Amino acid sequence: MSPRVATGDDLDGIVEVFLACWTGSYASVLPERLVSAMTPDRARELWTAALASGRVVVSGEDGRVRGVTRFGGDTVHSLYVHPHAQGGGLGMRLLGAAESALAADGVSRGFLWVFRDNLPSIGFYRRQGWTPDGTSRVTPEFGEPELRLSKELA
Repeated sequence: MSPRVATGDDLDGIVEVFLACWTGSYASVLPERLVSAMTPDRARELWTAALASGRVVVSGEDGRVRGVTRFGGDTVHSLYVHPHAQGGGLGMRLLGAAESALAADGVSRGFLWVFRDNLPSIGFYRRQGWTPDGTSRVTPEFGEPELRLSKELA
């Protein structure tokens, strides 16, 4: 499936992808306390709110959601690709869809946040032209250092 705007019918698939990443991919880069705190109920609550308040795009294969991105303003807020679907270009297509939508909105420089210790994701974003801009943060929600990356979109 080509990237498309998500609907409420995609919620179960989005939560499945998100939890697979959080409990699989993130397990090696984030503290166990943080990984285990992301319960299915919490994930569903987060993505229900995201679907209601932001721009969410999904893509996948065989009619199943295998990746999701959320963006708005000047920021790509999240990008998740199911571990079983990584490496096939799905992440690049979703990120490209978010970049194109932001550029169409007149955003000339886009931003995204990534956990500082998530080196595989940082490498992926760097290969797509995103670079650290020297800004960092620790949000109360996660309590782990994040780096801000930026990219010229227009």
